[in-house]
Amino acid sequence: MLVRYWMSKPVITVDIEDTMQDAKALLEKHEIRMLPVMEKNKLVGVVTDRDVKRASASSAASLEPHAIQELISGIKIKEIMTGDPYTAPFDLTVEEAAEIILLNKISGMPVVDHEGGLVGIITLSDLCRVIFSLTGFGKKGIQFAIQLTDKPHTLKEITDIIRSYGSRVSSILTSYDEVPNGHRKVFIRIIDIDRPSLERLIEEIREKATLLYIIDHIDRKRMVF
Repeated sequence: MLVRYWMSKPVITVDIEDTMQDAKALLEKHEIRMLPVMEKNKLVGVVTDRDVKRASASSAASLEPHAIQELISGIKIKEIMTGDPYTAPFDLTVEEAAEIILLNKISGMPVVDHEGGLVGIITLSDLCRVIFSLTGFGKKGIQFAIQLTDKPHTLKEITDIIRSYGSRVSSILTSYDEVPNGHRKVFIRIIDIDRPSLERLIEEIREKATLLYIIDHIDRKRMVF
């Protein structure tokens, strides 16, 4: 999945000659945490809510309360911004963007086109939306976590069992982390299950795989095996 389909837009920006008070007002008005900084329609940096808070605290350390607001209104964005920011090409995958964000411990980054023009912004909040979409969390339902032998037919056997109960599979995720060689973890979310048949479905799944946990978002139950 490409960043261009998950980025936030239109982008709220601030000019390099604007003041810290301008940035603070925009961040609060739009309930965001980052502003790309522009100079003559060119991206030159970013300023975050953390930058504003840090600069405000530093400036106010030795001032009387009545002088704080006046000083803050005179601090330019260029004095507190981070220049030469990390950026994400709009055809980057969300996984690649997440790696950059996590490794560099940033809250997000501007998204640019092939000419370097600003077209969006990708943040941790946007990445959370991706997770919700991939896992089918918005549909709630019931999630099974199982461990399978890593063979082509094993997963199909499980999904065939689920469908035989008239249920639908809304998402399937797999992982090879922390499993024995030749195995994988599979996370399956199902919806529209016939509730009286759930116990039988669980038993059939356990005959084919190692059941790790079940989270029932409908009845708000959790079973860990």
